Amino acid sequence: MVRHGDQRVTTIALVGRGYMARTHAASYAALGLADDIAYVCAPRPGPPLEHAPRARSVPRLDTVLEDPAVDVVSVCTPTATHADITVAALAAGKHVLLEKPVALDLAGARRITEAAATAAGTLMVAQVVRFFPGYAALHRVVESGVLGTLLAARAKRLSTRPDWAAWLADESRSGGVLVDFAIHDLDQMNLLLGQPVSVRTTRHSEHGPFETTVRYAGGAVGQVLSHCSLPVGAPFTAAIEVLGTRGTAEHALVAGSATEEDADPVPLPGTNLLRVVTATGRRATPVATTDPCTDQIAYFLDCLSRGAAPERSPLESAVLALEVALAARESARTGQVVLLPAAAS
Repeated sequence: MVRHGDQRVTTIALVGRGYMARTHAASYAALGLADDIAYVCAPRPGPPLEHAPRARSVPRLDTVLEDPAVDVVSVCTPTATHADITVAALAAGKHVLLEKPVALDLAGARRITEAAATAAGTLMVAQVVRFFPGYAALHRVVESGVLGTLLAARAKRLSTRPDWAAWLADESRSGGVLVDFAIHDLDQMNLLLGQPVSVRTTRHSEHGPFETTVRYAGGAVGQVLSHCSLPVGAPFTAAIEVLGTRGTAEHALVAGSATEEDADPVPLPGTNLLRVVTATGRRATPVATTDPCTDQIAYFLDCLSRGAAPERSPLESAVLALEVALAARESARTGQVVLLPAAAS
């Protein structure tokens, strides 16, 4: 049970009932809040979710938003619906945890930003990779200054096709691979390197792989490899490495395939490590295997209890990640470098 000021925050609604809604439900349950999930809202009814045993299944969002008992709304729906649902939930005074990407386009992101600026409730976009222990540990190393000034960063994210949700293959609903999938790593590049000024993406085919180069104010360069068409059964792989003036750091994770049947991938031995190399030595440290979605939701609820802004995943960062991802998609389509607004300033 948490509080936001004097308000008790104990009643949760899930909007959506697919893979991510079930993931959120499992995380709320892991935090002891399974019985506090009051609604599962989706156009088509279905059986009760495993981790939301007391939730009422309803088809209309208004049913959720008109219930004054509902404090927290988790939006776990196709990206094209994010703006309408989030703006409505904020207008109803709810706290909103919104699955990434923040919106399908910048117009939707602006609508959400404007709504959040005057809302009584708190909005956080679930950029969950910020809560992966290895990525968070690497960021702490960078923040400590031991690597000096960052010059470059590189990331990769490789997966089988996410066949658990048909809408993901429809770019008009998901934004495509670069907006839905690569956005995790593009967000990491922004987090580590600062203000992006230009984007160039090349691709092998419409399904990838995609190679994206982002240039940053000050001269740093970020590179991202994105591919979600690995053979069935291939392990999900993610990695990030940074180069500074005084050293390097890298994190690698190899886990089970990203399919609905393998919803809780287990890292393979020796592949969930953080390595740091500087002039004073080198070390390789195993990374904790806590659940990042549960950590993310715990952080969001803690922000509500303290009346604090979600600084680990601010809205403006989610909007910037979307801007870079859309630029990458445009570059992949045209073969040209896309300049971002910061390049003109």
